[in-house]
Amino acid sequence: MTSAVDASLSTQITRKLYDGELTDGEIWWRDHQVWLQERGYMLRARYRPDWVPSWHKDGGTDYDEHEDGQNIVRSEVLDATRIADDTVVTLKRIKSSRHPYEVDICRFFSSEPRASDPANRCVPVYEVLDVPDEPDCKLIVMPLLRKFFDPRFLTVGEAVEFFRQTFEGLRFMHAHHVAHRDCGRMNIMMDPRPLFPQLYHFVSTWAKRDMSGTAKSYTRTRHPVRYYFIDFGLSRRYDPAKGPPRSWPIWGADRTVPEFHKSLEPCDPFPTDVYYLGNVIKTVFLDVYTGLDFMKPIVDDMVQDEPASRPNMDQVVARFDLLLGSLSTWKLRARLPQRNEFWLVRLFRVIGHTFRTIFHILSLRPALPRP
Repeated sequence: MTSAVDASLSTQITRKLYDGELTDGEIWWRDHQVWLQERGYMLRARYRPDWVPSWHKDGGTDYDEHEDGQNIVRSEVLDATRIADDTVVTLKRIKSSRHPYEVDICRFFSSEPRASDPANRCVPVYEVLDVPDEPDCKLIVMPLLRKFFDPRFLTVGEAVEFFRQTFEGLRFMHAHHVAHRDCGRMNIMMDPRPLFPQLYHFVSTWAKRDMSGTAKSYTRTRHPVRYYFIDFGLSRRYDPAKGPPRSWPIWGADRTVPEFHKSLEPCDPFPTDVYYLGNVIKTVFLDVYTGLDFMKPIVDDMVQDEPASRPNMDQVVARFDLLLGSLSTWKLRARLPQRNEFWLVRLFRVIGHTFRTIFHILSLRPALPRP
């Protein structure tokens, strides 16, 4: 009997995940589609109450080849189109009882004068919606964002600009007494619109929005981008008048924080942020690409085991500014090779880089692509 029940449950799960129908997490969005449309946001056809799967119309089963067959993995986040101006935005569902500070921190950084500060790299929030039938639930409306490392970085200058923006952004947060507490690689994203002028599908990010082909993209040097810190669910704002900040350790996505392995006592969360960002640069850049050795002394200090030995973000930015002044234009334009590149791949990439660099020089595009 147990075996039969397990098999039935497995079949239900498989159907939900793999036959293209709405998953349990997606049903929530379908049930709120009409309300969202009334508030000015249109969801994709998949989430409308009258949706009929397109692959059913021709008797097919290849749902993954159809635009409306693309299901979301994280049910808390979905794309939508703002009806007033056809802008694609992102909606994030937040349970206030689980993350009581997230909305307030988002509003804090999206309010003036902080919103206009060029050092602010916190994702802007356009609007906060109260879900009518769920008092504990709010939706925040944000820009459409993309993983910061996709597509890959092509030049030293492109990587250095990422370092510059994230260093200044984290310093900005800390200057306002906010610790992110989970600023790992998945919580730093970029505004993709300069790279993808026609955008891409929210789920299958390699494809056009209608899944008719591959989405065209440009380089960061040709069209510079802005990077943003997202997801303030674990973040806290501290009152300096109450003394040194202390918080109980809480695990984010990065499970390598040295101080959390040593003690569960309350600690200063700001050096932990420094570790998180340093470890992003170490694992995403220094361990993957060559040509960035000049960043190693700063990063090594940021990821030291002892939190008290790490520099604060004021010190990191000051050291980085000195370092940036020592990098020549040719160094910044240099190709960023991946470690252990296959020789044939390397050959094609060198040829492509040479032609792109000539184009960028002739079109007067700077080696450090600031947006």
